[in-house]
Amino acid sequence: MTTAPPPADSAARLTGLVRALRGHGLRIGPAETVDAAAVLDVLGFADREQMRAGLAAALLRSDTQRAVFDATFDLFFPLGVGTPEAVRADPPALPDDPRPPRPGHPDPLRDDLRERLAAALTADDRAAQARLAGEVVEAFGRYGAGATPASDGWSAHQALGRLAPETLLARILAALRERATAPDLSDRVLADEIRRRIQDFRALVATEARRRVAELRGAERIAERAVAPTADRIDFLAAGRDQLAELRRTVHPLARKLATRLAARRRRAARGRIDLRRTLRRSLSTGGVPLRPAHRLRRPARPELVLLCDVSGSVAGFADFTMLLVRAMSEQFSKVRVFAFVNRTAEVTALLARGDADPARLAARILTEAKVMGHHGNSDYGSALGEFAERHLDAVGPRTSVLILGDARNNHRDPNLDALRRIADRARRVHWLNPEQPALWRTGDSAAAAYAGVVEMHSCRNARRLGELIARLLPV
Repeated sequence: MTTAPPPADSAARLTGLVRALRGHGLRIGPAETVDAAAVLDVLGFADREQMRAGLAAALLRSDTQRAVFDATFDLFFPLGVGTPEAVRADPPALPDDPRPPRPGHPDPLRDDLRERLAAALTADDRAAQARLAGEVVEAFGRYGAGATPASDGWSAHQALGRLAPETLLARILAALRERATAPDLSDRVLADEIRRRIQDFRALVATEARRRVAELRGAERIAERAVAPTADRIDFLAAGRDQLAELRRTVHPLARKLATRLAARRRRAARGRIDLRRTLRRSLSTGGVPLRPAHRLRRPARPELVLLCDVSGSVAGFADFTMLLVRAMSEQFSKVRVFAFVNRTAEVTALLARGDADPARLAARILTEAKVMGHHGNSDYGSALGEFAERHLDAVGPRTSVLILGDARNNHRDPNLDALRRIADRARRVHWLNPEQPALWRTGDSAAAAYAGVVEMHSCRNARRLGELIARLLPV
């Protein structure tokens, strides 16, 4: 295993890194690429972590992009190639049969690696953990050996599943308690620290497996398929708990950006159209040349906004994020009212306003504190839209923009298009934001195609797309 990429291919590695980052939505232009090349020229390859920091400073625009950058950097500027030297010098004693032993049978290799890992995690020895990551992938991560080359690979999931480092927590906790210098240190604090170390080790294993697969498949291909996207590109419907938590942390930065855009649009709109008569009159002082156009000044009032959100389990994360975003942008509107539904509709504006303590559980609080469900818990858009049109239509007026959030999965019930028409006739604008892709709008129990015939429906699968739609669709 060589220790650093040779300078001869540094240009190819850098351009490959830039292409891969652009594929993940990072805006990197020629100027940033030239700056990154200058960084490589100045820093060289002697200190890899210094080179990583320098390239990140040249290429990135925000801290939220760092996770994608680090994972991609490790593919194009790996710590080495091939089997790590430490593992090659003292390889783990692989059994003749690569299959895991049956339950209840001894597994000496696994037991040895777990014992050494427990010691390394207890001592927080990063060098030992990095070596163990290579050994674990070498011992347990290979799949497809002996088959066609296209089926060969390395799996961090397979390796970590065999090793099960999470089950070492109690052993490491006991060891740390014995050597703790602060006797009042709580077990909870120690346990959190151990979980952090185990998570860091899992990341080392994942990085090692990705590096080896990149050697087989190509770095650009693996960067496209195996590197997690930035938070604003995570699909709402596919996001897990940790990813949704990361999304919620982007609410306020995104709200500030959107508020700035809406304010700029409002300033431009206030100028109005050119007043031809006043412009010609002004041009008399400049020989008939209209150097200073005059405009019909407008004083546009801030629009009103109504959100109608499906908070059922399938789209709760999407609705939760959007409600938090709108709450953070509330100063941009003269009035904001929020309604939630599963199969009944209830106003949750007050609940949203006092939800600062725990925004992550917003949808759960709505489900328990608001009457959004009738005698069953399945989505019924027709019933919910009908109840809104009957009981809450006074919330909609000629200055009101209505955003409907949901996947339009109606469980084969009546979509009640007449209720949606009543809302659309009364509002200034109605836009439906659907977290599903358009190819699914005519499948299964989706009534999206029918609703799209009444109001504008837009696919809104991630936070980036949501921000673009809000900045473009909402009136000023």
